[in-house]
Parts: sequence; C-alpha cells; structure tokens
Amino acid sequence: MASIPLITFIAFYLLFPVLAIYLAGKYSICNKLGAVVICYIAGIMIGNIGVLPANLAPVQNPLMLIAISLALPLMFFSIDVRRWSRLAGKSLLSFGLQVLVILIVAILGFFIFRGWVGEETWKLAGMFVGVYTGGTVNLGAIATALRTDQTLYIAAHTSDVLVSTVYLLFLMTIGQRVLLKFLPAFQPIRDASVQKDPDFDSYTGIFEKKTFIALMRALGLSVLIFILSALSFVLFHEDTAFVITILAISTLGILCSFVPAIRNIRMTYQFGNYFILIFCLVVSSMADFNRLVSTAPIMIAYVTFTILGCLLLHVLLAKIFNIDADTVIITSVAGICSPPLVPMVASALKNKEIVLSGVITGIVGWVIGTYLGITLAYILQGLGL
Repeated sequence: MASIPLITFIAFYLLFPVLAIYLAGKYSICNKLGAVVICYIAGIMIGNIGVLPANLAPVQNPLMLIAISLALPLMFFSIDVRRWSRLAGKSLLSFGLQVLVILIVAILGFFIFRGWVGEETWKLAGMFVGVYTGGTVNLGAIATALRTDQTLYIAAHTSDVLVSTVYLLFLMTIGQRVLLKFLPAFQPIRDASVQKDPDFDSYTGIFEKKTFIALMRALGLSVLIFILSALSFVLFHEDTAFVITILAISTLGILCSFVPAIRNIRMTYQFGNYFILIFCLVVSSMADFNRLVSTAPIMIAYVTFTILGCLLLHVLLAKIFNIDADTVIITSVAGICSPPLVPMVASALKNKEIVLSGVITGIVGWVIGTYLGITLAYILQGLGL
C-alpha cells in the first residue's frame, strides 16, 4: 500500500477541528459529546490503526507546542481584569475556598495514588490543580510545560471528562437540593448587570470580513508572543525552557488584555479554542490505546477522588463561612468544569444572578491555574518523596 504523504496528516490536524466544531454545532449527539471529545476519539483512532508514518513523530511535538502556545494568548486577550472588582464578597470567598481545596486534595491525591500511577504523579497533581481551577486550557498548558507522557495525559483528561460529566449532572439535577440541607439559600441582589449570558461556543460570524481580519491580527500578535517566549530555548535547558515559555506566553497574553483595542477583538476565545482542539487531536493521536485502557481504572479513581474531595471540602468550608448553596455550586462549576458551562448550570438552578460571578471566577481560574499547577508540581517533585 502506498504511503500517505506527511502533508496529508498535517492538514488533518489543522482541518479536522473545524469539522468537530461544525458537528458539535449541528447535531445534538455531537453537541453532548463536545468538540474536544470528538477530537480525542478521532485522534486515538487514527493513532492506533497503523496509518501514521514514522516521520510524523518529529512534527507532532512541535505542533503540540505551537498549538497550545497560540491558544493561550488568544483566549486571554478577551479577559477584562477590571470586571473582577465586581465580584461579590461571598463569590470571591467561595472561589478562594475552591482554589484552597483543590490544592489540599491534589496533595493528598499525590500521596495516595503515587504507588499506582508511578513517577509522573507529581505532574498529574499539578495538572489537576490547573484543570480544576480553570479548565482544559490549563491542563494542556501544564502538561506541555512539564512534558507529561501523552498517554498519561489522555488518560487523565478522558477520565476528567467522564467524571466531570457525572458531577455536572448531579449539580444540575439534585445537587442544589442536597447542598441546601447544609448551606443557606441564595439571597437575590437584583443587579441587572448579571443578566447577560456570555456565549463561549458560538462561532457565528467568525468569517465576517471585519471579524476575520481582526482575528488575523490577533493571531499575528499571538505568533509574536510565542516567538519572544520561545527565546527561552536559547537561554535555558530544554525542560526549563518549556516551563518558562508557557508561563511567559500566559503572562504576555494577560498583559495584552489590558489594551482595549486587543481586548475588544471579537471571538478571540473561540479562535483560541480552535487551537486547543488541534492540541487535543495531536496529543490523542500519540496515545497508546492499550496503555490507555490499562491506565483508565486507576485514573478514573484518582479523578473521582479529586472531584469528590473538592466538593466535600468546599461544602464544609462554605458551611463555616456561611456561603449559600448556589454560589458554591456555580464557583465549583467554574473551576472543576469550566466557565462556558456556567450559564447552563445557572439556568438549571433557575438563578441568572450568579452567571457573572461564575464566569469571572472561572476566568480568574484560567489566569492563575497554570501558575498554581506548575508551582505545586515542582514543590512535590522537589520533596523527593
């Protein structure tokens, strides 16, 4: 059988995410799976049926780094840091408790599961801090910075998707009733500013001339940020350079968000999410399916312990600080799941007033999650336990 040209697979990596976005927007079953899961399924399939050429391997790692490096600033450009001051005191406190409990649970999980997971458990602990503070973008960034084994990364993220889905269903169905047995009810503020539901998933209008040209400029700025940050590979050892590059990209992306002309570019988050999908597709195509299956049970247990531990500790501390059930739920969703799911959960709770708090705390999680995760990972590694 004639070999498939290398350029065909590179084109697949770049174009399939567009199909995944289309399918997720067109068909309800695909929408329930989500574009990320569709890319994972496609990547695992193509990576394990023996069609990938050997000369693709040297391309995959740089493509992963470039994809996550372009995604981060694009997603950070739209952040309005000044909105953080609008957080109600209870929302800010609840978010702070969410961050505290994930740090505690991640450390406990490291000591409990390192015997089963192996020598990269310290990396997983950092990755879990990142993903349960701000979402998938942090998970990918930390995994890239720490050079985590691809199969381990896929096992962790796949387990996260499964367990988080169950967790989300719990919160949207009986979670509020359960938490109200321990926590006070939400007291409405009636602030009109919280009524707007942000749409993180809509790509409608992205190819309009004005929007598309502005996004190309944003992409150019992201490329410049990546080039400047990647200079660390000239100055530092490769392992150190990966960490410095990711942190520098995050920092420069956040700083650019202070410039109104950059912050107001439409759909930079969605454009950044496209590059996240490329990252997911590439990394999943590098995963060994047999290892993935053998790793899955312990990883699901690890993720379940982490999410359940976060919820229980969060509720306990919220009880002490008299935080209401809805605020706990929405800040938990923003951290453990992601900000795009906040409006959906708020709707299920019949409480639109918590949307803004949930979205903003989730965005704060995006900003700090990578820093927290990498810091904790290196602390655990440095302990030499």
